[in-house]
Amino acid sequence: MPKPVTIRDNPSSHHITLQVNGLETTLRVPPWVSLLDALRDHLDLTGTKKGCDHGQCGACTVICDGDRILSCLTLAVMKDGARVTTIEGIGTEDRLHPLQQAFIDYDAFQCGYCTPGQICSGVAMLDAGHGESREEVKDLMSGNLCRCGANTNIIDAIMAVKEGKYE
Repeated sequence: MPKPVTIRDNPSSHHITLQVNGLETTLRVPPWVSLLDALRDHLDLTGTKKGCDHGQCGACTVICDGDRILSCLTLAVMKDGARVTTIEGIGTEDRLHPLQQAFIDYDAFQCGYCTPGQICSGVAMLDAGHGESREEVKDLMSGNLCRCGANTNIIDAIMAVKEGKYE
């Protein structure tokens, strides 16, 4: 369970409450701390990756109140009261999420660095009812870069889930 972390001797710190992966947690963070850094450094949820820290690669994608967001561009204080799902909250060790299983079956990763963001983005996209065609999936996933070149396999995996091949 994530433990609240207090930044001491910083009068500008704010208390925020987040529901992260189904667990309510309270943090005290300075106003300039990104959601990415709050997740990684304060809650020790390191599955979400810091790629570019400029919102250009999608490695930091998480699901916030049902929408996929770039956590490196989002201040933690802006999400006070929000529901946040990271890769650690998708599936379990005993039962993978269908998209996680499809990524394995379709070899939709190589180095794996972008995979958490790709999966969070894909899950949110599918949950929102999008992804009716390969072109739409390709377009909607264009904010998540795979520098290793597994893009075709990523789209194949998402389409397999969309087509109901995974439960």
